[in-house]
Amino acid sequence: MIWYGLLVAAVAAERVAELVVARRNERWSTARGATVAGQGHYPVMVALHTGLLAGCVAEVALAWRPFVPALAWPMLAVLVGAQALRWWCVRSLGPRWNTRVIVVPGLPLVARGPYRWRWLRHPNYVAVVAEGVALPLVHTAWVTAVVFSVLNAALLTVRIRCENRALAAATAPAVTVPA
Repeated sequence: MIWYGLLVAAVAAERVAELVVARRNERWSTARGATVAGQGHYPVMVALHTGLLAGCVAEVALAWRPFVPALAWPMLAVLVGAQALRWWCVRSLGPRWNTRVIVVPGLPLVARGPYRWRWLRHPNYVAVVAEGVALPLVHTAWVTAVVFSVLNAALLTVRIRCENRALAAATAPAVTVPA
């Protein structure tokens, strides 16, 4: 259980790093006349992601969830892949990446990295979904995985609609820029 707590703590530290990057990028965007959308769902998103981390540890400790290597190792691989995809998204979007919906008017859509595939408009959310399933299942916290996934699906429906509206209203046509 200790190693699992350390894994969840590492994911929490990664979240703090995201917030640091997001705050820096928010200043960059604001200096360029950015607009912020969807502020109403942001506190729900923060609570949900905090709940994921707490739920992972609580369920394993309180429900005595076993460590099942045949499930744990593939889920750990998915978790690592989700983190790699998330930071590829962060790097590809550069200063335009944020945990909030912040759009600088007049800039084209990013069309590099995982954003070059038009059929996958929101690759960062693929990482979020994968992480929300994989992190709890590394230690068979299946209730946390299910509850987070259901709530996250509802939240992402709101979030993606909000983001699509904000991007459509504020962006220029996409331009492919080499990574």
